[in-house]
Amino acid sequence: MALQTLAGVTVLDCCSYLAGPYGAALLGDMGADVIKIENPGGDMLRHYPSTLEGESRAFVGTNRNKRSIVIDLKTPGGISVSHKLVARADVVIQNFRPGVARRLQLDYETLLGVNPRIVYASFTGYGEDGPIAGKPGFDQVLQCMTGVAQAQGYPGNEPKVVWGSVLDFYGASMLAMGISAALFNREKTGQAQKVEASLLASSMALQSGRLVWAENEGRDVERDLRGGALSAIHPTREGYIYVQAQTQPFWEALCELVGLSHLAGDPKYDDMRKRKMHENELVPQLREALMTRTALQWEAHFGLRVPCAVVRETVDLFDHPQVAAQGLVASHEHPTLGRYRAMSNPVTINGRAQTVPDRRAPMLGEHTQEILDELGLGAEEAAALREAGAVA
Repeated sequence: MALQTLAGVTVLDCCSYLAGPYGAALLGDMGADVIKIENPGGDMLRHYPSTLEGESRAFVGTNRNKRSIVIDLKTPGGISVSHKLVARADVVIQNFRPGVARRLQLDYETLLGVNPRIVYASFTGYGEDGPIAGKPGFDQVLQCMTGVAQAQGYPGNEPKVVWGSVLDFYGASMLAMGISAALFNREKTGQAQKVEASLLASSMALQSGRLVWAENEGRDVERDLRGGALSAIHPTREGYIYVQAQTQPFWEALCELVGLSHLAGDPKYDDMRKRKMHENELVPQLREALMTRTALQWEAHFGLRVPCAVVRETVDLFDHPQVAAQGLVASHEHPTLGRYRAMSNPVTINGRAQTVPDRRAPMLGEHTQEILDELGLGAEEAAALREAGAVA
């Protein structure tokens, strides 16, 4: 039997860029019918610089399992079509800056009048209110504001952002979680729900281990979660390997397997705090031992006894046997790219991946006519909307 947890749920994705759209894609992974509403120029992420011929790698990778309709929300006809969609939908997601949704008649209060059971989700940079709520929010901007960039410069180096839009992707997960909970609550209460998520809140949630300030601590107390320089990326005879050996059993196994067994029983190093205190003595010995083999050889040698990983390139994931075993990559046919492989099915339920017909990312307006047909708009009305520039 096909497993589609959110089958029958319709989601309107009125978002651009990354966090909001990817939150919608995660719902699509679970079987929701996600309709991406794009303005005539398309989601800005479609135009993001990319080495992929004719497409944006970021857009293609984060907009799976969606259909695209082009609606000019600044026209009366566009507003009318959007409200027809809302009337049939379960979820609306928007990531406009505060105030824009109201101008487009896509605010919560307006849509409650269209669909009194709607789950309305907004994703912003800084939240819906407060002194800088209207400020444009982007991943790297929030990394700098919230201490993430400063923490990457530890110790004593220039601040550095974490590339890869880590806040966007984590925020998307928070958004999808909130929407899923709201759908569950709506089924219990029969009432509309409003979900709010932001980059600011997501960044703080991501740093929950750092964001603890005891009453008697000073401002400059060390907040980083680094366990010391032993658990780090180390050079080998060929390539690099990350080793994690914090707990006593892992530390003892590491010492044995690299030929430093005498360190394992030394009371000077018999807990992780002591090892961090003496890491200037231990790290050179570990690194000298690791230079006797390649990173791949050490990974095989450590096996299940020492947590570790060869430092690989992202592209290596496509052919990693564990990725294949988990079914985390799917293949698609694309009108301009031809065949491509991409991330798929990040979550399993009851031990099974979601068996959604895994859709590729849509072309701009690819499903406009299909969706208009579903709304029951006749050919004449659809043609009039196109003529007026309300849809495309």
